[in-house]
Amino acid sequence: MSETHAERGLIGTLEEIADTAPDEGLSLGEFVDALGEQAFGVILFAMALPVCIPFLYGVPQVMALPMMAISAQMMLGRPEPWLPGSFKARRIEKAGLARMARGGRKWFGWLEALARPRLVALAGPTAERLVGGIFVLFCASVLVPLPLTNSTPGIALVIASLGLLTRDGLLVLAGLVLGLAWTLLLITLFSFFGGAAADVLKDFIRSLI
Repeated sequence: MSETHAERGLIGTLEEIADTAPDEGLSLGEFVDALGEQAFGVILFAMALPVCIPFLYGVPQVMALPMMAISAQMMLGRPEPWLPGSFKARRIEKAGLARMARGGRKWFGWLEALARPRLVALAGPTAERLVGGIFVLFCASVLVPLPLTNSTPGIALVIASLGLLTRDGLLVLAGLVLGLAWTLLLITLFSFFGGAAADVLKDFIRSLI
C-alpha cells in the first residue's frame, strides 16, 4: 500500500472510501481502484468483509463470483488481479460501503492491529498459489444458498487474506482451517441431499450471472 494507506490501515482506508463515495455508490471497479494497491491480499480482504457481515444483503452476492475469479488468478500465479468488465460494472451502494467499513472496524479492527510477520513461509509466493486454490472452494461455498454460507467462509477469507497482506502465516493457517472445516460440512450435506442440493445451487448461480 502507499504510505498514506499504510499509516491509515486497510480498515481505515475502507472507512475513507465509504465516507467519500458518491450517493449512488461505487462500481466494483471503482472500489478496487480506490483501495490503491493491486494486490491479492488487499482486494480479497476488502471484498470478503461484506460477505462475512450478517444481514448485509446484496453485497455478498455482488462480491462472490469476482472473489472466485481473483482467487483462481492467485492460484495460477498471476502477478496482480484482473476483473472482467461485467464484474467491474457491478455496483455497491453507499450504504453498503458504510456498513462494510463499520463491520470491518467492529469485528476485525483488533485483528488488523495484532497482525505481524510470523510463519512467513505460509504467506510467501509459493504458498500463495495453494492458498488461492483453497480460496476458490471458499468462494464457491459462499454461493450455496444455505444459512451461514455467507458469514463463515467470509470470515475465513478475511482472516487468511489479512495474513497474506501482513505476512502473518498464523492468520493464514487459522483462516484456512476455519474455511476447510466449513467446506467439509457442506460436502457432507451435499452427500446426503445429493442432486436436489446441486440443482438449487446451479439455479442460484445462474441468477447472479
